[in-house]
Amino acid sequence: MASTRDRITLTGIRVRAHHGVYDFEREQGQEFVIDVSVAIDLAPAASGDELANTVHYGELAVAVAQAVERDPVDLIETVAERVAAVALGFAGVEEAEVTVHKPQAPIEVPFADVAVTIVRGAA
Repeated sequence: MASTRDRITLTGIRVRAHHGVYDFEREQGQEFVIDVSVAIDLAPAASGDELANTVHYGELAVAVAQAVERDPVDLIETVAERVAAVALGFAGVEEAEVTVHKPQAPIEVPFADVAVTIVRGAA
């Protein structure tokens, strides 16, 4: 569990990838939307006004996108775990909350979104 309530949050990272259980999902690909929030003590960055004392959110966004684009998997749960591991790899990150949205999931009834959310702490 995170000892700080400070967070950096990125919402709506859009990535085209080829995850899914069905062959057509892997062949055609689709858009995934990622929200990631990391718990990190922001006091050192704020008091010293130093980027080195925080997570560079641009670098985090790129790392998240690259993690989603990597080798296809069946489940968005697996994608979420992958993204959480990447976020936890940034210095100072105590916890990562990741939501993976799959707005074009092959569901037979009308829907707005399907998503999974996980919360993982640093080891």
